[in-house]
Amino acid sequence: MIDAIVEKAKGFIMNPVETFRQSREDEPATIFSYFIALLVVNAILSAIVAAAVVGSTTIFAGLNLGGPFPVIVFFAVLVAGFIFTLIFAAWVHLWVYLFGGRKGIMQTMTAIIYGHTPRLLFGWIPVLGFLFVLWSLVLNIIGIRELQELTTMKAILVLAIAVLIPLILIILAFVAFFTIASTTVLPSPEPVTSLLR
Repeated sequence: MIDAIVEKAKGFIMNPVETFRQSREDEPATIFSYFIALLVVNAILSAIVAAAVVGSTTIFAGLNLGGPFPVIVFFAVLVAGFIFTLIFAAWVHLWVYLFGGRKGIMQTMTAIIYGHTPRLLFGWIPVLGFLFVLWSLVLNIIGIRELQELTTMKAILVLAIAVLIPLILIILAFVAFFTIASTTVLPSPEPVTSLLR
């Protein structure tokens, strides 16, 4: 089983179009076994990086995070990664459907899970991890095109809309928060002498 996962991961990195085409008939058990295996690898490597950062950074020196912090990171990455991927796949499928994709939500799920291969294998690398997230988005486009049989332009639009709408909402929420926070004037505290009267 491990050999099959390694071969599939190599396929998505070296020859994604052909590997997506060969994966059209994959069973849910195969897809989710692959996903969980890569997610566990990602969680372990993220925990190791977290331990190294906490151990080598003076910012965390007095917080005594050495023991529990990597364990927290491991489980947070594992749980959040699983939930986020399922929600993201369902959100993407809404747009796939609106753009004419009729191959079912499982094909969209497959495109998203397999497309996340670079992010799961290399996204834990500090600073450079962002590049692997972008690479995964490109693979998601290829996967949606191949598995939902959409045009490349439709697949790009599906993913662009699915990513940009939440991103814009998050940016607007931050702007609103900081605008409110910067314009809110807190009342000046009463002098202590007025409290003693």
